[in-house]
Amino acid sequence: MMKCLRTSVACFKPYLYGMVFGLLSLSAAGASASYRVEIDAPGDLKALLEQHLDLSRYKDRQDLSEDQLKFLVDTVNEQVTQLTSTEGYFSPKTSVTVEPGEVKTIHLKVDPQQRTIVSAATVDVSGSAAAEVPERVRQIQQNWGLPAGQPFRQADWAKAKDDGLQVLLKKRYPAAKVAHSEARVTPEDNDAELSVQYDSGPPFTLGALHITGTKRYPASIIENVNPLQVGEEYSVDRLLLLQRQIQNTPYFGNVIVSINDDPAHALESPVNVQVTEFQTQRLRTGLGYASDTGAQVQGRYTNYNVFGKAWVFDAQTKIEQRRQYGALDLSMPPDKRSFVNGINGSYDRTTLQGVDLRSMKIGLKRARSLENYDTALTLDYYRDRLEQTDGATLPPDTVVQPGQHQALVPGFAWVRRAVDNPIFPRSGHIFSVQTGFAVKGFLTDQTFFRADGRYKHYFPVAKRDVVILRTELGGVFTAGSSAAVPASLLFRAGGNESVRGYSYDSIGNSQNGTVYPTKYMVTGSAEYQHWLTQQWGGAVFYDVGTATDSWADRATKVGTGVGVRYRSPVGTVNVDLAYGVQAKQFRPHISLGIAF
Repeated sequence: MMKCLRTSVACFKPYLYGMVFGLLSLSAAGASASYRVEIDAPGDLKALLEQHLDLSRYKDRQDLSEDQLKFLVDTVNEQVTQLTSTEGYFSPKTSVTVEPGEVKTIHLKVDPQQRTIVSAATVDVSGSAAAEVPERVRQIQQNWGLPAGQPFRQADWAKAKDDGLQVLLKKRYPAAKVAHSEARVTPEDNDAELSVQYDSGPPFTLGALHITGTKRYPASIIENVNPLQVGEEYSVDRLLLLQRQIQNTPYFGNVIVSINDDPAHALESPVNVQVTEFQTQRLRTGLGYASDTGAQVQGRYTNYNVFGKAWVFDAQTKIEQRRQYGALDLSMPPDKRSFVNGINGSYDRTTLQGVDLRSMKIGLKRARSLENYDTALTLDYYRDRLEQTDGATLPPDTVVQPGQHQALVPGFAWVRRAVDNPIFPRSGHIFSVQTGFAVKGFLTDQTFFRADGRYKHYFPVAKRDVVILRTELGGVFTAGSSAAVPASLLFRAGGNESVRGYSYDSIGNSQNGTVYPTKYMVTGSAEYQHWLTQQWGGAVFYDVGTATDSWADRATKVGTGVGVRYRSPVGTVNVDLAYGVQAKQFRPHISLGIAF
């Protein structure tokens, strides 16, 4: 006897037992039939039967009559066959015995017999794809998920068909479909012959945007960040890129991007963009703790529609034990090249390592954030004041002079991301560089050039583990003394994302217990992460670095240790215990790891 399975659910008989059972329950009368079920079957089938077999599912019903129980026992053989068939066992042998008593015991023994094996699988593609992208047809055939020699399972059969279809749907052919599929099963021979015919339909190209849902904010915001070109080839990845670009703006919470996949309108099919807008104003507060700067309380207010023109005003403050920070920012919506222009100001005070550093900054910024690249052009005015926290006179060989120093700094920043996952990367790299210069006399006390570069590389190990290598190099270069360069533009090291085992900014020009900023800085790190589950893992690491005014007199610091990792919804939480080799002390470090 041959069974033909022509759809994803096959041509098995529908499960009508629940309906019949319901009809019996309407006429049920008499005493309740109490029973328990013992199933003797191989492990995978036993779990399947316990979950889906009616005899097992209804065992706790208190209103079950003797007639209903008899119906469940009488029909159990056929239902077992239907359930085991989904796992490739089409001819199981079933025996049922009922042990009488106040609570009956029903013994169900299932011998699945030999499993059905796929003997042949024919996969073909019709439509435009056959001539236009024969390599993709070969990809579907070569990667077919249920080839000859594999056990036949209904779930694997459905997945194999869908995986092949997705290869067509993902790019160029959004109207692709399974035109015909058949699984010819011969139970007595334990044999299954599979055949699938895909119809790719015509190739699609993208048309203009059709935007709905905008009320508060102009549709031009979406048009200005749109990376798609009219007439380009349809691609799911390109539509997802548009979705991410829109969500990267601060105006829209939910974004749905789609096209009409009607084959009759394949050329320049309109791209439908449906958005849900954020409210105009937003207020956020929070409490936290970081091992670098201590306990913190913060607040932030944002207005996304200043002047009724989608300008964004953002005000935030953060008060920590060793740092107090406040910032104001006013930004315009993206222009036609996706650049956002804005003006900003901030005040930052830190009291660390014996140094009281107060930095004020006012600046202009023109920035653009794309899928893998961020670019920013800035013009910032810095005015810093540095003092010792105890009020003592600074040593004569300290590079940074006390008092106020200023600089007007044109700058450029660039970030490149090439990772597999922006929140939890396992492979790829991230590179960033920041540069700036200042010329004495133009609101600047000392001519200098500044550069700071960071690089992080992720190497996957086995299925879950990862090796992370990180380095940062920074320097301030000037023909004269750097003593008059604003201290916030100089460098110190130590702490999270630097050299663990040392407190934050504790590596620099150390004088009488006070650590001053320096001209140069370099750090490096190697970390191995072993993930026990999808959320929890551990790490071992080795950090090294220095911050110095002279390479000849540099003092290299080393830190090593172990840590716990937890994948939270917003990034990896790192809890580390590090030993500073030169400091000869252990220090805890807590941070939220987000790729820069």
